[in-house]
Amino acid sequence: MASVPSLASTLQQQLADALTAALPDAGAADPLLRRSDRADFQANGILALAKKLKGNPRELATQVTAALPAGGLIKDIEVSGPGFLNVTLTDRAIVETLAARAADDEGRLGVPLKDDAGTTVIDYAQPNVAKEMHVGHLRSAVIGDAVVKILEFTGENVVRRHHIGDWGTQFGMLIQYLIEHPGALKHEGGASDGEAAMSTLNRVYKESRVLFDSDEEFKARSRDRVVALQAGDAETLELWHRFVDESKIYFHSVFDKLDMEIDDPDIVGESGYNDMLEETCRILEETGVAVRSEGALCVFFDDVKGPDGNKVPLIVKKTNGGYGYAATDLSAVRNRVQDLKADTLLYVVDARQSLHFRMVFETARRAGWLSDDVKAVQLAFGTVLGKDGKPFKTREGETVRLEDLLDEAVARATAVVRDKADKVGLSEEEIVENGRYVGIGAVKYADLSTSAVRDYKFDLDQMVALHGDTSVYLQYAYARIQSILRKAGDAVPAAHPELELAPAERALGLHLDQFGEVLAEVGAGYEPHKLAAYLYQLASHLTTFYDQCQVLSPDNAPEVVENRLFLVELTARTLHRGMALLGIRTPERL
Repeated sequence: MASVPSLASTLQQQLADALTAALPDAGAADPLLRRSDRADFQANGILALAKKLKGNPRELATQVTAALPAGGLIKDIEVSGPGFLNVTLTDRAIVETLAARAADDEGRLGVPLKDDAGTTVIDYAQPNVAKEMHVGHLRSAVIGDAVVKILEFTGENVVRRHHIGDWGTQFGMLIQYLIEHPGALKHEGGASDGEAAMSTLNRVYKESRVLFDSDEEFKARSRDRVVALQAGDAETLELWHRFVDESKIYFHSVFDKLDMEIDDPDIVGESGYNDMLEETCRILEETGVAVRSEGALCVFFDDVKGPDGNKVPLIVKKTNGGYGYAATDLSAVRNRVQDLKADTLLYVVDARQSLHFRMVFETARRAGWLSDDVKAVQLAFGTVLGKDGKPFKTREGETVRLEDLLDEAVARATAVVRDKADKVGLSEEEIVENGRYVGIGAVKYADLSTSAVRDYKFDLDQMVALHGDTSVYLQYAYARIQSILRKAGDAVPAAHPELELAPAERALGLHLDQFGEVLAEVGAGYEPHKLAAYLYQLASHLTTFYDQCQVLSPDNAPEVVENRLFLVELTARTLHRGMALLGIRTPERL
């Protein structure tokens, strides 16, 4: 199915052609088209042209209007103020364009693939081995998953990378404990695989930590074990793999609750770059990008200074010969650019790590791994706050477990679904399934409807509300359409371009046509909150449409019923597609 040009892009082209025809001395000109409250669109570009040509803007606007093609797209065009053009489109053009979108049997709704598709490696959802996932892991996973889906839909080749914390000194302690307590990783009965894995890992971590802090001989053996791990000792690596595999069981159980798909080949943690670390350091030192300072290999920056005014370096290799996080991150850059052939490296990482990544990216640029053709971007995100506006904690002041948070969201949502279940005849199985979709959708939407860099308050009462800017409101809008379609009987959705549209029909139709343009903007700026805003506005237009335009009224002519069914069905398809790109399900009945 060929892509369908939006009404705005078609109008933009016609106005640009008219500007060139009427004002040949102006050269290429931008009509500066935007949506308007006074008409469907307003073009403001003539004001700038009038200055350039030293002409009267209203006279120039009149000349441009005369050069526009008659009929078809434009119903009315008015010269307003100092040369603005207020443009109203024909109802026929709106319905015909929407009909072309509805005819797309590939499920893309006529949205084009971008012309300049490249390869993006996106680094997101980065839990730590042998450690429990908490609320701080939520945003990277949810935002990253949505951006992956959106970029792939626009045509980008996306490579997922989950840079898990699977290396470091704590593994010496854990492995040594396992050697001395061989049955320590055995699961206790009664729990699910994921719960059992995390329960076991938590117990082993706590017990080994107590021993490490209280027994100097065990501490010494643990440190020796770190050396053995880094040296590739076979027994040590085998036990390390047991911790990684046990953690993956847990990770997958949490991501399953989040309704996210994480594939093992995409999990390339810190350990995945071990073989590159020494070469990375050698290249940086030989090229002069990094220098020795007090025995450490460092990169310095003129604009990064400490409180004492001295430059604060990025430490690539420590004085004791150990590698810092920077060495791993720079090796990952090399791998992603040179081996995976990425044009863009996208890191969905907490805003508090912005300085570290700014230094890493600048170092990679100096080394030639990043360039004008290969860029690295941190999609920085803010903090999840409690209702009190402070970082989200339990009553005891501890970090909130991610599983607990998700379970509570599902429980709250299930109660909301159950309260409405009798009205639509949901079975117990449907109540449970929809409760999960609504609860997880509520958590994701609250995150994604906020600009990533901003903090947001985690308020479940607000998240599962049926009204307002929530995913539940959007899910109910979708389910309501499905209910109408089921009640339509013999009437079928069909576009009728010959009909005159009511104001609410026109507003809904014009908004539906913007879907592709919104996705292009969202993908270019990595801004899923703009897609969430578009979908909320779409549901709001739908609510107004319901209030003003009855769909199945016996007073409506058959063609009016069919046309309105066509509009709501296309709205449902757009809601379904848009919500899916955010990683949120749309149940058929709620």
